[in-house]
Formats: sequence, structure tokens, C-alpha cells
Amino acid sequence: MSTQAPARRIVWINVITVVSATILIGAEVFGAAFAGSWAIANLFGLGSTFARVLDAVFLACGAFIMVQFVNFARKIEPFSR
Repeated sequence: MSTQAPARRIVWINVITVVSATILIGAEVFGAAFAGSWAIANLFGLGSTFARVLDAVFLACGAFIMVQFVNFARKIEPFSR
């Protein structure tokens, strides 16, 4: 006798909601990262090399924020049932 788990179904409305919110918030987060690194580099006269370093640091922070957002959003809006 085999015991199979019931089939899981994708809840597309939740997937679309989370993806849409991620695109919107991601544009804001990454736009703020670029603007912040540009502003700090120019304010302190750090040059283009250090501005690229700040870009990388701020973008890494933005990526971390976005991963956390998607993880929390999936808890609120589960992708499958």
C-alpha cells in the first residue's frame, strides 16, 4: 500500500502579487543604491573607482533586502497549497 502526498497546486494570484511587488520595490531599492553611491562618492570626492566599489556594496545590500522581502512575502502569500 503506497501513501502518496496530495498534489500541490500553484496559487498563481499569490505568485503574480509577489512578483509584481518585487519588481516595484526592487526598482526603488536598486535606484536608491545607485543614487546613494553616486551621492556619497561625489560628496567626498572619492573618484570613479571608489564609486564603483560603493555601487557594488550598496547593490549587494539591495540584493539582500530583496531576498528577505521575497522570503517574507512567500510566508504571507504562499505559492502553493
